[in-house]
Amino acid sequence: MSSGRLSDATLAVLPPQVIRPAYDRGRTEIGVVHFGPGAFHRAHQACYFDAMLARDASLAISAVSLRSDTVRAALVPQDGLYSLTEREAEPTIRVIGAIAEVLTAPAGPDAVFARLADPRVRFVTATVTEKGYGLTPAGDLDLDHMGVRADLAGRCAPSTLIGWLVEGLGRRHAAGAPGLTALSCDNLSGNGQRWRRATLQFAEAHGQAELARWIAGEVGFPDSMVDSITPATDEPLRAQAALRLGVTDAWPIQRERFVQWVIGGDLGVDAATFANAGVTLTGDVAAFERAKLRLLNGAHSTLAYVGLRLGHETVAEAMSDPDLAAFVEALMRHDIAASLTPTAGLDVGAYITQVLARFRNPAIVHQLSQIAWDGSQKLPYRLLETITEALTAGRSVARLAVGVVAWMLFVRDSARGAVAITDPLADRLTEIGLACDGDPARDIAMFLGLRGVFPPAVAASACLAAALRDAYAALQADPATALRKYMS
Repeated sequence: MSSGRLSDATLAVLPPQVIRPAYDRGRTEIGVVHFGPGAFHRAHQACYFDAMLARDASLAISAVSLRSDTVRAALVPQDGLYSLTEREAEPTIRVIGAIAEVLTAPAGPDAVFARLADPRVRFVTATVTEKGYGLTPAGDLDLDHMGVRADLAGRCAPSTLIGWLVEGLGRRHAAGAPGLTALSCDNLSGNGQRWRRATLQFAEAHGQAELARWIAGEVGFPDSMVDSITPATDEPLRAQAALRLGVTDAWPIQRERFVQWVIGGDLGVDAATFANAGVTLTGDVAAFERAKLRLLNGAHSTLAYVGLRLGHETVAEAMSDPDLAAFVEALMRHDIAASLTPTAGLDVGAYITQVLARFRNPAIVHQLSQIAWDGSQKLPYRLLETITEALTAGRSVARLAVGVVAWMLFVRDSARGAVAITDPLADRLTEIGLACDGDPARDIAMFLGLRGVFPPAVAASACLAAALRDAYAALQADPATALRKYMS
């Protein structure tokens, strides 16, 4: 039974197994402004800054919500504290104290601008999803975006991340404050450079050429990559957190124990602080992104489509199937790893071992059906790029073809069973699925005609077509036997 609310006042009475902040919160100063303090930020970057504060008390966070007041309403009565449960066979619970202030931008724009202009602030970070940057498909600032247009008109407080940042940087420059570092923590390839370009384009479109020059010279936008599975907060978590804390936490967070933050570029005097907190600093973020996309995401998609065909429901359940687990490991170690370029700080073999352990984690319930969503958008990056490189290098694509074929069969069986397909191309995929008759060559040819999915050179490859036909025939006949075939 919980007694009271999590807060600075109740920290001292928490049970001994609860890990507390390893620093005096009363002596910290805000040095980070974060936009988008949702569950992922609180489970990820805030946790890293929590570790950094034990070394540098000037890196507390001002958390800024761009729209909703829910985070402020939950955390302000708790002095910014919340609990983080790491979901493993033996879970741990800790209290994160890195958030020193919570602001809701529309309700307090002056407070947000004051923070952005504060010379003590050294970092602006963001988790606003890919859509939050207001970019065109080519990566430029979308001048037709409703929010961007409104912010450029400047008739009221900004509504977009870009609008807030440029106005804040303008005030910072006018006050004579030094530059800072802006770190995107969203899943955009080259996220830092995309954010930088959009920011400069906004300033120029707003007629602020001098500010654009200052930003270009004084504000850093390193690329970064983040990773950790963070399930949504649910009622069981709230109840478990209250039981383990002995007090109520209005918004507990959970994630797997594995967590990764890779940053490229120069962090200057702060580099050692970040590195000591477990952040990987590199000159080649793209190499880590490729490893994640191909090894983690590519294997995830293959596991999902093959696992569903075998009757499994979750990732952990699928990994308990010895044939499927062995197949996925062989795919990663022999086929996908061969497509990755070695880079300092990235041990591909160790990373594969970590990914396989994460897949087996029974405390993370990850539905295969959810991973199977949007296959037409995911497969080009998760599997087809690896296949393209393998074809060019003359390597076998037999195992790589299995995941692609399993997706085709998933589409076919969903269409036949009148199960809705969650995909931007759902209507076209349903048409193809209903037209399939089980003949490998005919069925595969219809899928290969999807030019938005299969590049012409890939679709025309005789080598790939043969691998797809073999896998199609084997998987539709007996998927369990088929997997053993690919291990011989």
